[in-house]
Amino acid sequence: QVQLVESGGGLVQAGASLRLSCAASGRTFSVYAMGWFRQAPGKEREFVAAISSSGGRTYYADYVKGRFTISRDNAKNMAYLQMNSLKAEDTAGYYCAARWFPGDRPMGVMTDWYSYWGQGTQVTVSS
Repeated sequence: QVQLVESGGGLVQAGASLRLSCAASGRTFSVYAMGWFRQAPGKEREFVAAISSSGGRTYYADYVKGRFTISRDNAKNMAYLQMNSLKAEDTAGYYCAARWFPGDRPMGVMTDWYSYWGQGTQVTVSS
């Protein structure tokens, strides 16, 4: 069992940066793979980035194009999404997700692969 709480969203201008945080409760955070997803109004939830339990493997959606970086600090039970050069099309609710998956094996990037979800944090980018 793990509980996830996102923070760090807000209203910013295009070109700005934000760092989203995901705080996880529980004593086994270091064996959970973590992902970030986003969902705009009227659209399906889509994959943004993911990181393996130890941090050795990362995955990114093509449309991120090197602008976003996912990371984690297992000692603090935290996962992060650094978002640079934000665009209006990045506007969405951003959700943290987790699944028990120890090691740096290949992992899933589909929503159905993940077991736990946070409530989301809103990111709004104005032109």
